[in-house]
Amino acid sequence: MKVIEPGQDGNIAALRSSFHVHFLFCGGTMDNHYFDHVYELALKAYDENEVPIAAVIVKDGKILASAYNHKEKDQCCTSHAEILAIEEASHLLHNWRLEDCDIYISLDPCPMCASAIKQARIQHVYSALNNSDSSNIELVEKIFEKDHTNPSVYFQSNLDSERFKQLLNSFFEKQRNS
Repeated sequence: MKVIEPGQDGNIAALRSSFHVHFLFCGGTMDNHYFDHVYELALKAYDENEVPIAAVIVKDGKILASAYNHKEKDQCCTSHAEILAIEEASHLLHNWRLEDCDIYISLDPCPMCASAIKQARIQHVYSALNNSDSSNIELVEKIFEKDHTNPSVYFQSNLDSERFKQLLNSFFEKQRNS
């Protein structure tokens, strides 16, 4: 693992490095094939002119819920993939507590989605691509820490970065050229 990536602040890199080491040893078992499903969903979002972000919630080795961004379709700022997947999983389980669940996402969550993940008691977050915004990284890591009400959330990022980075770059280039 690189300690400092190009253009990254050294303090953030050190924080991120220790954060990931903690979770690599304490976290659950990640299964990379779920990122294939996340990628297929992200492609659907891309085709529908939505930012190609997708999420899959897994429980007991099975996909429980999946979603991709619907902000444009729904004209709603909270229609993020993670929120929609959490809603679907909660509905299926008849419980807002998604304990013993993991979530696989195409990009590190925003603070809103990180808060929803933590409130839902999702145990592990596996992200294909890290968010390049250092303030987002700091906020999300703070949200995922243990507090007086909720346990910490195990978080790993940049686990399948190349294809997701290419997809996001292609989407935003398409947006700029249209």
